[in-house]
Amino acid sequence: MPMCDFCLKHGAGGKWYLNAKHYSNKIVEKYNLRDFLLEQYKNFEQISIRKQMGFNAVGLGYKLRIPVIGRIIKNNAEKLLHSKKAPSNPFKAGGHIGQVVPLEDGIAILENCATEPIIEKNCMCRYMTRGIKESCCINFGVMSEIIDKLPRFIPDKDKFHLTRKEAVQRFTQHNRKGYIGTIWFGPYPYINNLCSCESPECAGIRPRVDFNILSIYKAEYVAQISEEKCIACGECVEQCPFGAIKIDKENRTVKINLLDCYGCGVCRHACPNDAIYLTPRDLIPEVAGKY
Repeated sequence: MPMCDFCLKHGAGGKWYLNAKHYSNKIVEKYNLRDFLLEQYKNFEQISIRKQMGFNAVGLGYKLRIPVIGRIIKNNAEKLLHSKKAPSNPFKAGGHIGQVVPLEDGIAILENCATEPIIEKNCMCRYMTRGIKESCCINFGVMSEIIDKLPRFIPDKDKFHLTRKEAVQRFTQHNRKGYIGTIWFGPYPYINNLCSCESPECAGIRPRVDFNILSIYKAEYVAQISEEKCIACGECVEQCPFGAIKIDKENRTVKINLLDCYGCGVCRHACPNDAIYLTPRDLIPEVAGKY
C-alpha cells in the first residue's frame, strides 16, 4: 500500500481521519508497529526530554523566544511532526500530527473506522503535568494490545476494554464535560488515538496555543451563534477552552472570533438555548483553508 494512499486532506478534499485505510492492520504489519509502539510507550515519559534534531522540550518557552533559535526549533518541530517518512525511530515524535474533531466526527470514527479491540486508557499528559489519573483517551487496534502490557496506563477502577457503543458513550460524556476531541497519527500513516483533551496540559495542543507550532490542526468547522436564540447568558464563554468567545454585557451580545475558534464544538453543550452550531470552515471566507 503506497504512502500516497494516505494523503492528509481537509475540507472539500475530504476528512483524512474518516479514511478507513489509516486504521488498517495492514499498516501495522507493513511497518512492524507492534514492536515500534511497545518500545515508544515503554519509554513514553522520556520522549519530552530526549533531544529531537538537537533540541528537547526542557526550557522550550525560553528557547522559542530567542529570535534565530526559536525559528529553527519551530521549523524543526513542525518538520518532525508532519513527517510522512516510514516510522523508524520510536524515540522521535515523527509523523505525530493531529486534528481537533467535534462530537459528531468522533462518533463517526468510533462507529465506522476504529479497528477493534477498543480501550480507554489513562491520559498521560494529565498524569505527567498534574499527577491525575483519568481514563479519557480511547485507543484502538494494535495500540490497545500494547497498553494491555503497560499497567501504568490502565485505569485502576474503570472498565477499559470497550464495545463500540461503550466507546461512543464515553467519548460523548467527555465531550459534554468540555474536553476537546482530538484524533492523531501515531505514527503516520497509522491512526490509533482518539483523545479527550484538556487545555493547557495537553502536550499536543499546547505547542500551538502557546508557541504557534503547528502541532495540531483546527477542526473542519467553526462555531457560530444564532442571534435569534442567544440570550447572552455567557455560559459558552466559560466553556470555550480557547478564549474565542466574548460577551458584551452592556449590549447583551455574544461574539465568536472565528480566527481563534478551533471548532471543537464543546461550547454547544453549555448553551441552554441551543444557540450555537458548527459550520464547515471552508464555507466561511474569513477562515477557509486556515487549519
